[in-house]
Amino acid sequence: MTILPQKARVVIIGGGVAGCSMAYHLAKLGWTDILLLERKQLTSGTTWHAAGLIGQLRATANMTRLAKYTADLYVKLEEETGVATGMRQCGSISVALTSERKEELYRNASMARARGVDVEEIAPAEAKARYPHLEIGDVVGAVYIPKDGQGDPANITQALAKGARMLGAKIVEQAKVTAIHQDKGRVTGVTAVVDGEATTIACEHVVNCAGMWAHGVGAMAGVPVPLHACEHFYIVTEPIPGLGRLPVLRVPDECAYYKEDAGKILLGAFESVAKPWGMDGIPEDFCFDQLPEDFDHFEPILEKAVKRFPLLAETGIHTFFNGPESFTPDDRYYLGEAPQLRNFWVACGFNSIGIQSSGGAGMALAQWMQDGEPPFDLWDVDIRRVQPFQANKTYLYRRSVETLGLLYADHFPYRQMASARGVRRSPLHEHLKTRGAVFGEVAGWERANWFARPGQEREYRYSWKRQNWFDNERDEHLSVRNRVGLFDMTSFGKIRVEGRDALAFLQRLCANDMDVPAGKIVYTQMLNERGGIESDLTVSRLSDTAFFLVVPGATLQRDLARLRRHLTDEFVVITDVTAAESVLCLMGPRARDVIKKVSPNDFSNENNPFGTWQKIEIGMGEARAHRVTYVGELGWELYVSTDQTAHVFEAIEDAGADFGLKLCGLHTLDSCRIEKAFRHFGHDITDEDHVLEAGLGFAVKTAKPGFIGRDAVLCRKEAGLERRMVQFRLTDPTPLLFHNEAIVRDGKIVGTVTSGNYGHHLGGAIGMGYVPSKGESEVELLASSYEIEIAGERFAAEASLKPMYDPKAERVRA
Repeated sequence: MTILPQKARVVIIGGGVAGCSMAYHLAKLGWTDILLLERKQLTSGTTWHAAGLIGQLRATANMTRLAKYTADLYVKLEEETGVATGMRQCGSISVALTSERKEELYRNASMARARGVDVEEIAPAEAKARYPHLEIGDVVGAVYIPKDGQGDPANITQALAKGARMLGAKIVEQAKVTAIHQDKGRVTGVTAVVDGEATTIACEHVVNCAGMWAHGVGAMAGVPVPLHACEHFYIVTEPIPGLGRLPVLRVPDECAYYKEDAGKILLGAFESVAKPWGMDGIPEDFCFDQLPEDFDHFEPILEKAVKRFPLLAETGIHTFFNGPESFTPDDRYYLGEAPQLRNFWVACGFNSIGIQSSGGAGMALAQWMQDGEPPFDLWDVDIRRVQPFQANKTYLYRRSVETLGLLYADHFPYRQMASARGVRRSPLHEHLKTRGAVFGEVAGWERANWFARPGQEREYRYSWKRQNWFDNERDEHLSVRNRVGLFDMTSFGKIRVEGRDALAFLQRLCANDMDVPAGKIVYTQMLNERGGIESDLTVSRLSDTAFFLVVPGATLQRDLARLRRHLTDEFVVITDVTAAESVLCLMGPRARDVIKKVSPNDFSNENNPFGTWQKIEIGMGEARAHRVTYVGELGWELYVSTDQTAHVFEAIEDAGADFGLKLCGLHTLDSCRIEKAFRHFGHDITDEDHVLEAGLGFAVKTAKPGFIGRDAVLCRKEAGLERRMVQFRLTDPTPLLFHNEAIVRDGKIVGTVTSGNYGHHLGGAIGMGYVPSKGESEVELLASSYEIEIAGERFAAEASLKPMYDPKAERVRA
């Protein structure tokens, strides 16, 4: 009979590849009293039937970094543990059947090169030479990655488990966790059942690695973990004589991947319309189970595969497999500490790439648990991006129909989810819709991204070139620059921090000086101990004891969590008031003319200078007018109670008709802000980026003692900057920048573009990115020749450390 310990430092729930990776990496860091509990047997959920593809190239630089670590780990794991992992670096080929897919693959190759991945763009004939059975008649390009490979998922997991045991971790199978205990917002233990006997285990940390059960495990802790299982299909052929060893082959335009294994071919699919599974819960005895065959569902994939790989027409099918895999609403996995519960960690939702992700994910999360901060920027997969409503089962079912297929869909810039839409809407949603708004979705919010002209279709036509709304954005952009534009920014996150100790609390968390008079607005960052940027926000002082914080809608849960985690014994109340107020942004050189027409208040520079707010009458209602801008023009953010929003909008729209007011979308907001070199959190600035190197030292007041990150700022000032944020403009007006394009300095790749858009006023694509500059002056940095590599082609770029648009902020201050 298995006897569970009464106490552990950490309990890991789930014995798939993620859970075993967590145990291994924590043990590598010297953690003791590690207990892993698996409800059935190791690998028995989804790990055992994974295809075992191990690729290094992911959508972003840090995800590529983690995937590369995984591949390197699996190569050496067999030698360390004596367990054969089946890992072989046979390489991979991804082929493009369209010019758009070729552009995507080649853009990714540029990004991969900048991150140290060995990658080659190859012609169709070379793809054929490396994969002789491939039909290339319609192939237009391909990418080859020599060190990609494949492995045995079950053996990789067993190797990680053995490595963890060798270092003292305890792994118990047939142990089902039935409860998670907590006290005062912190996890305190779990209850698990073995052989019908329940044991409560006290622990400091719990890690949810429960795979497709992670949603339910999260619910036990009061933590939303939105994911849903879908059926995932593949076939394995009979042996094919003379097949030879082949690289992994991906044909995303046909939703298919091919893996050679022991003289057979495994053909798998990520079809565009998926089949969700387990809507009524997962059967209690589910273990090494398969789901019923559905050949009709798989047949369209197979038909294309027979043409792509003609040998399949002569080969029998040995196995038709259908098994469940879990998928998240945005196709990115979850990592990190849950914002609702201290020391409750998650590593799950791997969207069918768990084998190639778990090595890096285990390393990164173990380091995060050790240090209290992530080792580098992990916002792509941070659990704090989750919105609580996303755990809704109806929402997850509807979204999962789409997300499986998006793995192999064209990853076009600005691509919007099509399913499970309309959950969060501004009070102006229908007003904007009738005026031509085409909506996108962020954090569940429906946001007007651009406005169609009368008679123009209200749909995205995606491309890596100019999309069908490019001219609409130009018109909106130039209206903001030359006249006046109106944006609905209700999706901003809004937080009230108030109480006797509110000032002292914010002084400790924020790098700028919060001790300003009521009516002032302060732009600031919250830093970590390394001087990295945890949050980018504005803080308005409402009174002696009340402050109003505005953050991006996508980071609201992250920012709330940071505030609450750093609250000690101060008398402070933190309240999410996002839904209470709408935000209308009136921006442009004629903004003052418009607002004066609907409000009797004084909007002069003397009474209402930049960086201040005032309560105003507007139409027959009232609002707070914050004189700030994210587009680089004279303007106001108007905070209006939701019940008066429609009225205020109509009053502004009527008044603006005389001044050429134009409704504008979020694409225009972004194209304007990048001309002004305003940073975008999650792209240009992250917790990995030092605030001084990001060019935001003006918002840091080191004379103020005691704020988090102050020592790191002073140290970096003393030592000098190692890199600088630079703004780029392509001199050729045709190419487009989005992000992750390679930055080339004097012929050598030195970094990647952190964000990009088209600068319609400046007349070319604008990008931002960090350039190494240790020991260099600004003059030396800018004396170099710069290019940006886009899909393998290099374009000359002008570089600047100051905003290329209105560098002295004369238009902002008007």
